[in-house]
Amino acid sequence: MASVELQNIDKSYGSFEAIGGLNLNIDDGSFTVFVGPSGCGKSTLLRMIAGLEKITGGDLKINGRRMNEADPIERGVAMVFQNYALYPHMTVEQNIGFSLRMAGMAKDEIARSVAAAAATLQIEPLMKRKPAQLSGGQRQRVAIGRAIVRNPEVFLFDEPLSNLDAELRVSMRVEIAKLHRRIGATMIYVTHDQTEAMTLADKIVVMRSGKIEQMGTPDMLYADPDNLFVAGFIGSPRMNFLEGTLGADGLVRLDCGASFRPDLMHAGGRDVPVKVGIRPEHFTGQEGAGGAIEVKVDVVENLGGTRFIYGTLSSGQPVIVEDRSETSRRPGETVTAAFPARKALLFGADGQRIRDTQPANAIPAE
Repeated sequence: MASVELQNIDKSYGSFEAIGGLNLNIDDGSFTVFVGPSGCGKSTLLRMIAGLEKITGGDLKINGRRMNEADPIERGVAMVFQNYALYPHMTVEQNIGFSLRMAGMAKDEIARSVAAAAATLQIEPLMKRKPAQLSGGQRQRVAIGRAIVRNPEVFLFDEPLSNLDAELRVSMRVEIAKLHRRIGATMIYVTHDQTEAMTLADKIVVMRSGKIEQMGTPDMLYADPDNLFVAGFIGSPRMNFLEGTLGADGLVRLDCGASFRPDLMHAGGRDVPVKVGIRPEHFTGQEGAGGAIEVKVDVVENLGGTRFIYGTLSSGQPVIVEDRSETSRRPGETVTAAFPARKALLFGADGQRIRDTQPANAIPAE
């Protein structure tokens, strides 16, 4: 196991800066997930840790040792790729043991290591098959097994589940989480799927345009986002953002006509435009909880144990409400959705969170 430190890391391709001045500490034995939209730099960052991309500036340290110029094999890392990268002409057993054979390990030692990895991943019956005879999930297990036998200090996963169907992705997420608990290795995982991030991570690093927007535990990022981007990226269905104004009197007036007093200190000043973030599950059917909006039902998504209303406000703004009532909802009808003030998050015109310690006259109006 090992810690990983990224100190002022830069990566440029000519005049294009893919990663700029990034700082991050990854604890020994932790499970850290890089998450963000396509092109945000998360895979580039992972490949720099692996030694597959040259670092333009800054320092990469693994277990305290600077690794900027070290060859991939010297870094004590193993990488699991999105496309499995298995040799089609080799059996599962041969694929898992390939790196050990290249390292000159004795045959009996290779056999023991391969057998131990197969037992860990529960793929012993597949050892004589070739990749073409395996399902997507089985191929991914083999790819993970090939990493395990190297006994790395750090496991790197580059969107390993993106080629699997929805049901298989769920089961493989569980297997990867269980694997981390069993072996206790440091794991760094890249995905654009925030559900994977929330399920697997000890710490999530949310990235955009080569920068870290926010990092923290899944619960912290979900409940206490720093800005509109993080608030909208973490959570499914995504958070609602209602247009409104924070008045000099401390009252928030929504464009749809509703108003409420937010659960924060307000120092007066001027009226400023805000976005009010409310998650679908924070709506209730009870008025007086803090604020209430009238929603015209467009579509009802019934998921069995959960039901979501996709509707429209009088201002024309779309909104998603989790409906826990036992009343049947029909498109075209209007329902009241109330929310507690303490669950309503306020964001300024610059997209940053308005917190208790920030007076209104410090909030940028433009």
